[in-house]
Amino acid sequence: MQSETEAAHTTTAPGHGRDSSITPPSELPAASPRTALRMIGLVLLVLLVSGAVTMFTRIRAGRTLARETEAEAVPVVAVVHPSAENPDEDLVLPASAQAYEESPIFARTNGYLLRWNKDIGSHVNKGELLAEIDTPEIDQELMQARATRQQVAAQLDLAKISAERWQNLRKTDSVSQQEADMQVSNYQQAVANLAAADANVRRLEQLESFKHVYAPFSGVVTNRNVDPGALISAGSTGKALFELARVDPLRVFAKVPQAYSAAIKVGMQSFLVLQEFPGQKFSGTIARTADAIDPATRTLLTEVDVPNPDGRLLPGAYGELHFKVAVDAAKLTVPVNSMLFRQEGPRIAVVGPDNKVHLRAITIGRDYGSTLEVLQGVGVEDRIIINPADSLEEGQQVRISDEKSGADHS
Repeated sequence: MQSETEAAHTTTAPGHGRDSSITPPSELPAASPRTALRMIGLVLLVLLVSGAVTMFTRIRAGRTLARETEAEAVPVVAVVHPSAENPDEDLVLPASAQAYEESPIFARTNGYLLRWNKDIGSHVNKGELLAEIDTPEIDQELMQARATRQQVAAQLDLAKISAERWQNLRKTDSVSQQEADMQVSNYQQAVANLAAADANVRRLEQLESFKHVYAPFSGVVTNRNVDPGALISAGSTGKALFELARVDPLRVFAKVPQAYSAAIKVGMQSFLVLQEFPGQKFSGTIARTADAIDPATRTLLTEVDVPNPDGRLLPGAYGELHFKVAVDAAKLTVPVNSMLFRQEGPRIAVVGPDNKVHLRAITIGRDYGSTLEVLQGVGVEDRIIINPADSLEEGQQVRISDEKSGADHS
């Protein structure tokens, strides 16, 4: 057995003349049970620590993600401050000029237009002839009515003579009372027939007089709708022959916001400015107001009469009315894109110190196009949201986009 063992552990290296024996490593002593338990516990501790670190990292990452998601859910808004308006500025409102009197001229009789004497742009005086109408049918009816009147007048003369004769005969009892009364009744009926014939003649004469169309008031012809030979129908169902306007003075209408309505008084001076007359002011006087606020626009309709003796101002023109009014309300302007239109009325979204939204009702003054005048509801120090979303609600948390957002708008 020993020789086999030695032979198993003996090798012959090539290139060497003799065999060399290799000594096996010494065997490690077996670990004690206590040491094995310590090693197992150490491994378990490492695993527990690694799991705890991994779990803590995941929890921290989840909380960070939740905070970021919550932060992203808060809307980011840009804000501006209202700008104070110059309190000494005039109240300037858009206005439209209208003729003091304006009326379409219709025919009162049927016929054909014989000739017109005034065209558009003609200045006419009251009672001046505008046109003439050929009325052959009315002329024939008038001739017939006059002939009928002559017949009735002749019958009246005969009835009168008969009545007088029969009354004389009744005095001598030559005729009965019944016969005399009948003759008197015929005479009275003939008198009534003559009165009716006279009335018919006057009616037709009046109707024939309408063949001459006269100006009902002094003014300017703004439109002519017919030419000679055109068929003319009486009444407003037909076509108007002319349109006549009185242009001195002009009525200029403007809608004054409710906040200024108390300052508008009849007799107050104002002036009209037109684009076609740069640098010129046309003085006027407040003639009347509607004395009622329009519930649709919250404005007071105001009329200013502007003298126009030379006819330079044209009816229908657009201009601006300037009023000198004194209003105690603070006047601020805000961008038009800061408005919120809700069912309750116009609102402005203001960001409070706690970065929460507060919706405020406002009173609007004038509209400048890109900006609006706000008379009530906001202050200079308020932070107003630009382009607010329709979903903004009272008390909603928001974030200001940057520090420069709060600068005053130009």
